[in-house]
Amino acid sequence: MSITIRRSVAVQAIVTEKLKEELKAELQEAIETTQHRIEQMDSQGRRFLADLQRTDLTQAMGARRQIEAERRRHEALLQDLRRQIEEAEKLELGAEYPRGNLESVVEVAEGDDLFKKLGASQIVIKDGVVIEVREA
Repeated sequence: MSITIRRSVAVQAIVTEKLKEELKAELQEAIETTQHRIEQMDSQGRRFLADLQRTDLTQAMGARRQIEAERRRHEALLQDLRRQIEEAEKLELGAEYPRGNLESVVEVAEGDDLFKKLGASQIVIKDGVVIEVREA
């Protein structure tokens, strides 16, 4: 008797100029999205706080602190994304870069070495093309 179970498979990408450009474009898009969220939050927050101050000053002060904390969180995210762009520029061509995880299924039967079946499986890609499948 056997069963099918899920396991995680790491995707490793060989660093090429194309990959570096893709990473930077993804990060730049995330920066733009985050900046847009900050602008929306500022605009909506000002209107919300102006209305709230007319009715409940204490509640408005608490809301202002929450909005400022959320803004600081988004600003920290922006800094992190900018740092990641700098790191992407420094990636060494030919090196392996973790690109995420996928899920796969594997058959497990009596007598199998479970740890070997669930071991560190990897797919290595270069510019989106699978060049190697590694099993532990």
